[in-house]
Amino acid sequence: MLTIPPERVQELRRARGMSRTKLAKLSKLTDRQIVRLEGALPWKGELTTDVVLRIAAALQVQPESLLGDQPLTEFDFAAPPKASSCSCCN
Repeated sequence: MLTIPPERVQELRRARGMSRTKLAKLSKLTDRQIVRLEGALPWKGELTTDVVLRIAAALQVQPESLLGDQPLTEFDFAAPPKASSCSCCN
């Protein structure tokens, strides 16, 4: 069973300067799912590999770092390279 420490999602999201809404858009999840991942509400059902991969990609970290299998490093908190994005996510 996959689990993401709730504080990891919130800590990484804040380090990236992202709102929950922006993380939801980038990961193609709902705002409510992000709230659940951050521990404000209980997660319902099983956490899938697909969800973990989408959150990790949106936060630009390795899935292992997100899952807590590896400690967070300075690279996890470093500003990701600027990429062009749509007007709704700027």
